[in-house]
Amino acid sequence: MIVGYARVSSSSQSLEVQHEQLEAAGCEKIFAEKRSGRTVEGRDALADALDFVREGDVLAVTRLDRLARSVVDLHRLIERLNAKGCGFRVLQQSGIDTTTSTGKLTLSILGAVAEFEADIRRDRQRDGIERAKARGVYRGRKPSIDTARIETLMAAGMAPAAIAREMGVGRASVYRHMGKAGAE
Repeated sequence: MIVGYARVSSSSQSLEVQHEQLEAAGCEKIFAEKRSGRTVEGRDALADALDFVREGDVLAVTRLDRLARSVVDLHRLIERLNAKGCGFRVLQQSGIDTTTSTGKLTLSILGAVAEFEADIRRDRQRDGIERAKARGVYRGRKPSIDTARIETLMAAGMAPAAIAREMGVGRASVYRHMGKAGAE
């Protein structure tokens, strides 16, 4: 049996294209989720797919980065599949099929290259942020709460829990602001 796994990083993205490709490849069951791929932690559909596959099954994904973004995670997942007697196939990178020796080699090489590219992208992003900060252009994320409003509500005698409800934020955010205000 071919079992599919589809993943996109955010809820605004669509799984439809991956789902269609997996169905066209003969997947009888498809597990899908909208979660970041930086780690395998918290990816419930992936865990379910790995639990579901049985000896002789093949887990298929459309692209390698849909399964894992690090070589360590990739190899752990492949080891888990191997221990169950299952294969792994990447549809858009046809050389990756762990049921063949060449596929295993290709998987290792492409996994290392993908991790290298992710590291370079992160480094470039960090460099760009540092340059923007040096020019005074980048100031980081805008505050998620209006601290002046918290102070106004506190001055009016409102309790922190009531302020949090009123503003639609967590109590911890209100307490954090109170701690900063008290330290000043």
